[in-house]
Amino acid sequence: MVRQAPNPTPQNQFYPFGERPMPQVKHGKPVNPAVVPLHDVSKLPDGAKFVVVGAGMHGMSTAYHLAKYLTESGKGKGSDVVLIDKAGPGAGATGLACGCVRNLYMTKPLHAILRESVKVWKSDPVNFGFQQVGYVSVGEANQESDYIALHKSQNDQGYPSDLYVGKDAHKFLKSIWPDFNTEKADLVLHEKPSGYAGTHMAVWGLDQKCMQYGVRRCYGPEVIGYEMQNGRVTAVKTDQGDVKCDVVVIGAGAWTPMHWGWLGKGDKLDLKYKDGRIAKDHDMWTYWRLLEGEVYLPEGVDFRTADDRDSPVLHVELMNTPVVTEDGREFPDKHFYMYARYAAERVGAPGIQGGTIPIKIGGKADVEPYGHLNDKYQADDWFADYYCATLAYLFGRFKGSRKLFKERRNGGVGAFTPDNVPVFDWVAPNAWMIADSNHGFKMIGVGELSARHLTGGALPDELKPFSLKRYSDGWTYGGGNSNCPWV
Repeated sequence: MVRQAPNPTPQNQFYPFGERPMPQVKHGKPVNPAVVPLHDVSKLPDGAKFVVVGAGMHGMSTAYHLAKYLTESGKGKGSDVVLIDKAGPGAGATGLACGCVRNLYMTKPLHAILRESVKVWKSDPVNFGFQQVGYVSVGEANQESDYIALHKSQNDQGYPSDLYVGKDAHKFLKSIWPDFNTEKADLVLHEKPSGYAGTHMAVWGLDQKCMQYGVRRCYGPEVIGYEMQNGRVTAVKTDQGDVKCDVVVIGAGAWTPMHWGWLGKGDKLDLKYKDGRIAKDHDMWTYWRLLEGEVYLPEGVDFRTADDRDSPVLHVELMNTPVVTEDGREFPDKHFYMYARYAAERVGAPGIQGGTIPIKIGGKADVEPYGHLNDKYQADDWFADYYCATLAYLFGRFKGSRKLFKERRNGGVGAFTPDNVPVFDWVAPNAWMIADSNHGFKMIGVGELSARHLTGGALPDELKPFSLKRYSDGWTYGGGNSNCPWV
């Protein structure tokens, strides 16, 4: 039996992705009815102090926090901030994200970013849809040194986590999920502040925050370039007119390389590493396509813990373990990598959402149309078999779950930086770029940190390790013991 998701009520702003009607057309461009807000939006003004480009996680968080800080400090008002997006809030990767809020990063400076992000998630967990259930990561013995370093760094940064090894790891996993297969589970890192957020609620909540603080939300105009003078951005050019600005914030997600080019930046660079290596003529941007999907829970089965609580988000990477389906088919060129969280909000019925390692496309990609609408970048045919095989291997309760995979389009593309680590930096004297390398949804706090700086504060320490100069100065990141660019 395959359940059908319930139809949304007329009061719901968002349709479950995959159940929504096809996009309408406005100004010759597709408009996703899942992300057009119920409330009226502003007309495009002639100018503003701050223009924020992109109504994804970073654009909305930055716009909201800018308006909040300007109002509370007396330095301005919410209407000094203009937020522009051609299709509405959450129309890019933010609206498709799995919604995991976690700190499993081998790039240690990211641990402080997530500490600050969880503060924002917890500032209004109801309207942001944040569920602080924790995050459990499972690995094999070959990652022990990485897990030890992760555990130490997280706790040093004020992000509490526990580390379990060997039999202690098995005992901990069984205490949460008695039917968990611990055969290859040599290590467990338990992040206590982590969890997940419903993507639809998070988008709605941020859009409401922007509206409440007076941000001029301009949904419909398409940014087509920048007017420059002496290296500065003097106006943001759109298909409905230009908007003069003092400062522009670019949170363009998968469209970041396009904006980078409009600012006159090159598409190649040399990367210098701490060990002296130099990678010549490396692509500034590399596209990867996502592999994610949903599985309905079997009738009478839940994804709760032994003490009847909402399960932590689960991440498992077994680098020496193949994935084998229940009928004995093996994926010879892939190792075991999966993540999962409870996602009734996304599935439309009791179910889980998750995925595996994204697939590299290269330096060029067609991002239009985006996501599920793009025929080129849908999840591969093997993904459903692979993902359900990982579930069946890990949990007795998910044996035979392949027939419950939610068969629908699953597509998304992200633009990654040269070292797969975000860039938060000035890319022109008055142009602040948030290029999250597709790590963005969980990093809601980057908008708060950016706004603090943009309203006159010093560059926060948390943002300093993510400047562009690392590539030329010899501290390019890299070398993590994982095959996934997100770790």
